[in-house]
Amino acid sequence: MKLLVLGLNHKTAPVDIRERLAFGPDIIAGALRDLTGCQDVSEGVILSTCNRTELYCAIEDGAELSVRHWLSQFHGIELERIDPFLYAYAERDAVTHLLRVSSGLDSLVLGEPQILGQVKNAYQTAKDCGATGKLLGRLFQHTFSVAKTVRTETAIGSNPVSVAFAAVNLARQIFSDLSQQTALLIGAGETIELAARHLHNNGIGRIIVANRTVERAHELAAQFDGFAIALTEIAGHLADADIVIASTASPLPVLGKGTVERALKKRKHRPMFMVDIAVPRDIEPEIADLNDVYLYTIDDLKEVIDENLRSRQAAAEQAEEIIAFHTEEFLAWLRSLDAAGLIQDYRLRGEALRDEVLARALRQLDAGKPPAEIVKFLAHTLTNKLLHAPSSRLRQAARDGDAEILEAANELFQLDTNNRTANS
Repeated sequence: MKLLVLGLNHKTAPVDIRERLAFGPDIIAGALRDLTGCQDVSEGVILSTCNRTELYCAIEDGAELSVRHWLSQFHGIELERIDPFLYAYAERDAVTHLLRVSSGLDSLVLGEPQILGQVKNAYQTAKDCGATGKLLGRLFQHTFSVAKTVRTETAIGSNPVSVAFAAVNLARQIFSDLSQQTALLIGAGETIELAARHLHNNGIGRIIVANRTVERAHELAAQFDGFAIALTEIAGHLADADIVIASTASPLPVLGKGTVERALKKRKHRPMFMVDIAVPRDIEPEIADLNDVYLYTIDDLKEVIDENLRSRQAAAEQAEEIIAFHTEEFLAWLRSLDAAGLIQDYRLRGEALRDEVLARALRQLDAGKPPAEIVKFLAHTLTNKLLHAPSSRLRQAARDGDAEILEAANELFQLDTNNRTANS
């Protein structure tokens, strides 16, 4: 089996393409079963975040095109429409890519820690669905270990920068004094929790958390002296919000243009700062056309984020060295799998020859032959049978002038060439 990564991310595809190829939590399990049900795909993990959709697969040789077709057919989009945005990595490049992704080196925010948790969740989901096996199981466990090493041995995670941090930093530029502002956070996942923490640390006046599950919203809001509402209550509180940050897993927008227009009238057109960091988008794009609304998407935050990355560049170079070393380590294990089958076959053949000669020796013992004679027969016959095939191949290699096989045999059997020359 071969390793394949097929996907797209914030560097290769705009947000409208990424959201069309996203896998929501409600369809992941079915998608994994469908993917691994393909004839040439034995294992699969689907990683789907705001910034990327990636398929990690164990496939038969030449099955990459089948995986491309599966991705387009599953989402009902022509392959020609999405193919220019896709990248594919195999074997060594696939291993390196996953290690870089999990260590935060391929993220919109260099070194951001959230992606490792997302990779772990993606793997656990695939494992629970029975979509992983020996190959991806070993790869992802190796990845988690390497990502931990990168975090502990480099400064890649210092000077906190994230999409949430960038959103709050931008809010501070628009509203110099956050203590007079109210923030409405839509969603209750890790990104929203980070945004709430950054807002709280920057002295935000009030926090409202809206979520589909109100209990989860209450848990999050309580940490920051805020209050919780259901998604259905957003319209009644939107006019109070100076800052809106949205990040849910909803397949459809949760905030429409009409709702925002009514809220602006109640606010007497005081400006609203809105950040949509969800894929698919939570806030209808048309809202950006409204006066007094400053709407930013996840792609718009890149310029803000770039300013916070300089301190991580040296750490990133160190992390790349760690990843290069551990890529080779995994590939060595992968190559050992090829040898494992060969070794097993060779041992089975040796055991079969042993059993054959042993049976003949036991018959001679039953016939009354002297034990010493039988032991000599056993040793001589077994040695000849075990060495016959290798000896024939070496003689043929010598006749053909195949120095590579002869040298390999010299190393494999640890033959003493100097001693043989001295005795000849």
